[in-house]
Amino acid sequence: MMLRTILIDDEQDCVNLLARELTLHCPQIEIIGQTTSSPEGLRLIQQQQPDLVFLDIEMPRLNGFQLLEKVGELFFQLVFVTAYNEYAVKAFRYSALDYLLKPIDVEELKAAVSKATRQQRIDGRQVAMLQRQLQERQLADKIAVPYQNGIVFLALKDILYCEADNNYTRVIATQNRHFLLTRTLREVQHFLEERNFMRVHRQFLINLDQIKMFMKGEGQYLIMNNEVSIPVARQQKEKLIQRFGWL
Repeated sequence: MMLRTILIDDEQDCVNLLARELTLHCPQIEIIGQTTSSPEGLRLIQQQQPDLVFLDIEMPRLNGFQLLEKVGELFFQLVFVTAYNEYAVKAFRYSALDYLLKPIDVEELKAAVSKATRQQRIDGRQVAMLQRQLQERQLADKIAVPYQNGIVFLALKDILYCEADNNYTRVIATQNRHFLLTRTLREVQHFLEERNFMRVHRQFLINLDQIKMFMKGEGQYLIMNNEVSIPVARQQKEKLIQRFGWL
């Protein structure tokens, strides 16, 4: 499946480099337009009806979010290209929108293109949530997770634990809800550990507010509020002691 693709970035060097890397490493990409002008980018999107858009955020006249507002309903896959700082990277991860940091890493580029071939249409609420986070400089109390043919905005307080599944992560939530993220557990840990989550085992990241009981002795483990037992690695026990002081 070929992805008809448009590149929009106000730096010509960035457009040229991205086009070259896509041509060299992503044979499923057909570049149908590229521009350093956001108004021209809007015109290209409206006229060409692309499958995928690579979009810079900080641009003169119309920034990336303003351009998307003018597009209206998003009918294409979207990858943001940004030089934003670590805070913004966390915001991107919470929103579940795909992004590439400048300078672009080839392996990350290939992964983003591969993901675009599998994803359903972007939900506009994801973009709105990301924009709000960047403007307000605060992390979200929800994450966007794929579910069936759409997106569920899942409250962090409702997540019981996350379990590693090779290069994916299974999210177990209240009411026996299960979701699969196309992120490694390490990636999920990076943006949840600041929100009262802890990696207690190589396979498990838990919500500390969802612990029901800690069982001592050989093979120590936690019992979560859904009655599931989660093993605790020996080296992680000390971190739990420091966090709670109740072991």
